[in-house]
Amino acid sequence: MSAKIQSVRGMRDILPQSVAAWHRVEQTLREVGWAYGYQEIRTPIVEKAELFAHSIGDQTDIVEKEMYAFADRGGEILALRPEATASTVRAGMQHGLLHNQRQRFWYMGPMFRRERPQQGRYRQFHQFGAEAFGWADADMDAEVIRLSHRIWARLGLRGLRLQLNTLGSPRIKAAYRQDLHDYLARQHAHLDADSRRRLARNPLRILDSKDARTREIVAAAPNILDFLDRPAQQHFAELHELLRDAGIKFDINAKLVRGLDYYTGPVFEWVTTELGAQNAVCAGGRYDGLVALRGGAPTPAVGFALGLERLVELIQPPGTGDARMLAEPRRADIYVAYAKPDARLGAARIGEQLRDANYTVINHCGGRKLTAQMKRADASGARLAVIAGLGADAHKVQVKWLREARAQQEISVAELTDWCARNLQ
Repeated sequence: MSAKIQSVRGMRDILPQSVAAWHRVEQTLREVGWAYGYQEIRTPIVEKAELFAHSIGDQTDIVEKEMYAFADRGGEILALRPEATASTVRAGMQHGLLHNQRQRFWYMGPMFRRERPQQGRYRQFHQFGAEAFGWADADMDAEVIRLSHRIWARLGLRGLRLQLNTLGSPRIKAAYRQDLHDYLARQHAHLDADSRRRLARNPLRILDSKDARTREIVAAAPNILDFLDRPAQQHFAELHELLRDAGIKFDINAKLVRGLDYYTGPVFEWVTTELGAQNAVCAGGRYDGLVALRGGAPTPAVGFALGLERLVELIQPPGTGDARMLAEPRRADIYVAYAKPDARLGAARIGEQLRDANYTVINHCGGRKLTAQMKRADASGARLAVIAGLGADAHKVQVKWLREARAQQEISVAELTDWCARNLQ
């Protein structure tokens, strides 16, 4: 009798008793993505292997050791996607969605990496991600972090902590990489074997080493924050201000560099102490050079991905929740703009206030004059625009109907949610 066929190592079945928790997580992710005006994009599981080698970096662990790559019958080298940012960029460029446009996307689906299976980590795993293209300012970095923070709140998760760092510009990252290499090269004999292999090709990855002796060496390594120029310092400081204003606590971790070559600028991770060694639940950052690397026009971009398996392990037993099936595409209810720069923080708070009342809200990001913002508001499909900072009273906003011939009104921020409940039927 032949042996029973078992599932492939690192691939697991999701059984009926677990599916309800998955439904809860997936629906929450969809609703939060829509609440920020992000639209779903779906890309193929199989892509050309060169897409990931050129985007992620051919010297990263993912491409070198973990990617499932194979030749099809025509001899073309294909791969099961190990992550979705490169695929999202490819799709956006291929279909003309990124040229002179700004886009907010979210995606959800299976990824594949041939790594050592352990708690919360499998060779087929599922990710949710959010990617924003076209915004260079720190307010968009803050928005994707606020989006992730709202996911934890909706799922009732506690104890997650945000770690934050910045890699500066490509020039800063290159200078730091060289200085780090020179420092580690002097310690070559004391590094673990894996770190010695990485030294010449990808020294930043040594900062993630789990070897005790190597971690002692890394603790005294150069600090990338000492390499920042004034624009990078200003961008990072502005992000700090925006997060503090949103009530999001964070720790600066100068050793946080992320494992993919395309990252530049701020990077972040949400970590927990409840999953053993695999403590990262969500990770992301800015990757302003990736679209140009793939042959497109220079396009600022920022995003994150989180692992669904880890969220399912963290949530409490699923409750009843709201099981509404939401139709796609979902238009925004409200577009929040601001008339002057010092009203930007207030506009961000208003957006969060309205999302707390379950409205789908797009916050304007990236500056620009109010007339340009209102063009964005009209193009968004929102029914209503809320404009902060237009009058002399900072505690009042203007509400302007975008689809109906109704008079513009001035309303206090404190009354705005109730006003929307009466008028947005």
